[in-house]
Amino acid sequence: MASASASALLRASRARLFSPSLCSRPFPSASSPKPSSLSFVSTYRSLSASSAFRSTARWSHGVGWRSPLSLRAQIRAVAPAIERLHRKFSSMAAENPFKENLTSLPKPGGGEYGKYYSLPSLNDPRIDKLPYSIRILLESAIRNCDNFQVKKEDVEKIIDWENSSPKQVEIPFKPARVLLQDFTGVPAVVDLACMRDAMNKLGSDSNKINPLVPVDLVIDHSVQVDVARSENAVQANMELEFQRNKERFAFLKWGSNAFQNMLVVPPGSGIVHQVNLEYLGRVVFNTSGLLYPDSVVGTDSHTTMIDGLGVAGWGVGGIEAEAAMLGQPMSMVLPGVVGFKLSGKLRNGVTATDLVLTVTQMLRKHGVVGKFVEFYGDGMEELSLADRATIANMSPEYGATMGFFPVDHVTLQYLKLTGRSDETVSMIEAYLRANKMFVDYNEPQQERVYSSYLQLDLADVEPCISGPKRPHDRVPLKEMKSDWHACLDNKVGFKGFAIPKEAQDKVAKFSFHGQPAELKHGSVVIAAITSCTNTSNPSVMLGAALVAKKACELGLQVKPWVKTSLAPGSGVVTKYLLKSGLQPYLNQQGFNIVGYGCTTCIGNSGDLDESVSAAISENDIVAAAVLSGNRNFEGRVHPLTRANYLASPPLVVAYALAGTVDIDFEKDPIGKGKDGKDIYFRDIWPSTEEIAEVVQSSVLPDMFKSTYESITKGNPMWNQLSVPDGTLYSWDPKSTYIHEPPYFKNMTMDPPGAHGVKDAYCLLNFGDSITTDHISPAGSIHKDSPAAKYLIDRGVDRKDFNSYGSRRGNDEVMARGTFANIRLVNKLLNGEVGPKTVHIPTGEKLYVFDAAERYKSAGQDTIVLAGAEYGSGSSRDWAAKGPMLLGVKAVIAKSFERIHRSNLVGMGIIPLCFKAGEDADSLGLTGHERYSIDLPDNISEIRPGQDVSVTTDSGKSFTCTVRFDTEVELAYFNHGGILPYVIRNLIKQ
Repeated sequence: MASASASALLRASRARLFSPSLCSRPFPSASSPKPSSLSFVSTYRSLSASSAFRSTARWSHGVGWRSPLSLRAQIRAVAPAIERLHRKFSSMAAENPFKENLTSLPKPGGGEYGKYYSLPSLNDPRIDKLPYSIRILLESAIRNCDNFQVKKEDVEKIIDWENSSPKQVEIPFKPARVLLQDFTGVPAVVDLACMRDAMNKLGSDSNKINPLVPVDLVIDHSVQVDVARSENAVQANMELEFQRNKERFAFLKWGSNAFQNMLVVPPGSGIVHQVNLEYLGRVVFNTSGLLYPDSVVGTDSHTTMIDGLGVAGWGVGGIEAEAAMLGQPMSMVLPGVVGFKLSGKLRNGVTATDLVLTVTQMLRKHGVVGKFVEFYGDGMEELSLADRATIANMSPEYGATMGFFPVDHVTLQYLKLTGRSDETVSMIEAYLRANKMFVDYNEPQQERVYSSYLQLDLADVEPCISGPKRPHDRVPLKEMKSDWHACLDNKVGFKGFAIPKEAQDKVAKFSFHGQPAELKHGSVVIAAITSCTNTSNPSVMLGAALVAKKACELGLQVKPWVKTSLAPGSGVVTKYLLKSGLQPYLNQQGFNIVGYGCTTCIGNSGDLDESVSAAISENDIVAAAVLSGNRNFEGRVHPLTRANYLASPPLVVAYALAGTVDIDFEKDPIGKGKDGKDIYFRDIWPSTEEIAEVVQSSVLPDMFKSTYESITKGNPMWNQLSVPDGTLYSWDPKSTYIHEPPYFKNMTMDPPGAHGVKDAYCLLNFGDSITTDHISPAGSIHKDSPAAKYLIDRGVDRKDFNSYGSRRGNDEVMARGTFANIRLVNKLLNGEVGPKTVHIPTGEKLYVFDAAERYKSAGQDTIVLAGAEYGSGSSRDWAAKGPMLLGVKAVIAKSFERIHRSNLVGMGIIPLCFKAGEDADSLGLTGHERYSIDLPDNISEIRPGQDVSVTTDSGKSFTCTVRFDTEVELAYFNHGGILPYVIRNLIKQ
């Protein structure tokens, strides 16, 4: 008999019904009642939260779901006086000034699909020149316009994008839904539970804390590669995953019952972005007869993968996502849009991964931080949807908010392939064509205006990989050997290891389970086909399988000490690998399926064999990992792999076979075949035609349908989890996974107000490119770290430490894990690498957490000095929460990554930028000074982007730009952060 949770998941499946032919699709019903246009607007605009919840089953993303965008959400206030004014008028009914633009969308055979806010009916020629990505922002503003949260002036700003975007104007945006994964989802649900407690303590209704938009949470970040090279690896790793994470999973299951409109996809289902692409993505919503474009914000930076499907989506911090769930309009700067024209066709043997690494390098060089990138041109027809999704996925690596591919015929074909019904696809096409959001390359193209332009002939792309420490450091395959030797020679840095010449040929011999083995600098010890970037693309996955097949037939074999693994992004991959007959060849080379999740790409690579670990450590070997991922920052993939290269899945297999990155694939043999002859790269590399034939015969629509029909049923381990009832969470003070955070302790209804910083010490002094992995690592917990000490003191064995990412529901662990990356380079340590700093008053060298605690206990504030691109990488809210808990009041950097800067603001930390051409070094700052930041106490006296003076006790002073970019961000700062702001406004409503 099915458990209660299985029943809930099945209810979710039914609630997502679109048509009788496909009961598990998430698309809203096209057959919802159609009100008249006059009554429609008032119905849409006047729904209360409670009536919406009463009329829909929990989990509902489809039938009967009243649009969250119509619900009266949080007040978009900029200062206390304006807040009071808004509260005075918030109860007044607001009518959409664009109601006359509500238009019927007829069905070809009679009747209508529903109604929509028509852009063509505005009769404004400026709209025809807008990039497609900006049209999505425009439609959202028109649909949600109430002259309160979204004003007519906001709509005009977007229509006048060509003139207004260079002026950094602010607009509100309300996404249609929110996407979470479990590493970021657990702290989000912890925050929501804690916010309910805060509402309760302040005498308000805790049930006001409920998502008002559909929320999908996919559990994919917890599985580790404990067992590899085994037919039983999937089951064994899942059992270990549940043993480690039972408490976290039960908490998420509680959340799915306690909160409305939250769907949790159980462990073992796939990677969040592939599930989003293949299943969750709507492209067009039909909510009670109102049609509008799908849009999504997610607590994972690679949410941008959905941009390949023509859905506007990007990553945000967990705290921003929580506010969006609760109806808070997102405040954003109207972005510039880079037009990226693609022409030509990829050459034979060149993969989508080669293309995305090339695009990433080009866009990094161009500079696209805070911008949209929109792809267009004749070359689009040569790119499959999966190829587009690969490029969109790596938007964070090239720095853009989005890498957007407008919907065209290729998109529609993919929707049909992945099991969306014909009726759904017809509705999507009809709506997008009617609203001028569809690209038909068979018709003459209207010239669109972009902020800047780039162009790439696909024929110019060549095979490449990226590394050894950053995703945008692309290396053409033919130059890899010489580049590797340069890295060995170069001083320590992004492209250097500083290995003395006399030590570069060192050979570390050891015994691997009784078999003689050896490692050199550049030896591959991890080869992982992993990550959302590539596992959603059948061409590269089946290409990898063909490489394995050719190698097996020629007698090549991966060395047994190379840790090989294959982690598909969904069960569909397994189905087409089996259908093709190629999975046995991957197994033979050690690439057995290990689980369905992020695994190695997120740092869940598991332990290396003890003999391999010892050989690396004892001989100071620069060992290599090659993975089909999107991130290769230091310390992320595995503590013992100093060189980490991103490569296509076929290249992952090729490098595993070679056993080293110190190879020229054009000239050097990979190994010897069964007849003793040398085998070269060209002998095992499949042609584009070979791959296309296998894709055509092996990837079938029924595979997607059957996979996602079963996904809603859960699995036995998930279904057997028992969870408590109740809408308030019962915190267990002994838990080392879920802990009540201190964010709202002693909170009152009065905002704390703005503040400067007085006589703060420098906690850390950084150079460029400090990532969120440096600030808040997701991987393993080092045995000597403050977090390890905390766990050991509470009776947790080292084998049960799990990862930092899995413990993000416990603020005590995460505060201790802040700046705990073993590869941290802090200038205060004069070249020493590691998670320590100097306590300035005493000169003692301490773990960062211990130093911060000492400053806090003495009542002393701290700041952080940094270089360019501070906070790049994953959209990790703990990279802001952790410093806040450590007592950091401000970060002064040359520049910030977009998501991290907003996260700092969301946690009440002041982000400041040095003036152009200046940094800590040029100003003669050592980090041993005490810093005072002159900010007014009255929030109304602070303007977005204004100059502030910073003085030090050494007599040096300088001017910075305060990076509160919008008026709304100033309101967050006034309230001590975004979450206290939301709570106070919810109570006042």
